[in-house]
Amino acid sequence: MKHIQTDQVSLELGRRVADRLRWQPELVAFARANLARWSRQNSSAPSLLRCYGEWQKILARPVNEVCELLCSESEDAQRLRQNSPFAGVLPPAEVWEVKARFHHAPATA
Repeated sequence: MKHIQTDQVSLELGRRVADRLRWQPELVAFARANLARWSRQNSSAPSLLRCYGEWQKILARPVNEVCELLCSESEDAQRLRQNSPFAGVLPPAEVWEVKARFHHAPATA
């Protein structure tokens, strides 16, 4: 999958997570648990720990702001979605459906 397709997949998955998060704000706790686990597992990776720290600050914001970030097309949002702490929120079949749709779509740009 090309980089632009990966970014499109990431954005679509972010939008779908945001849709769930609006109705299930308790998913923030799920994301925090992921960050805590990943921080322990990647304690010797400073760049990942910085990203996790960014996400911890983001998750302290109101849910609507977290949703805005997940749906944003900004470069920062795109970068942050590469290590989204919401991994595992969407069912695997839904993730694969999104990936397959973008994988088979003609590249734009």
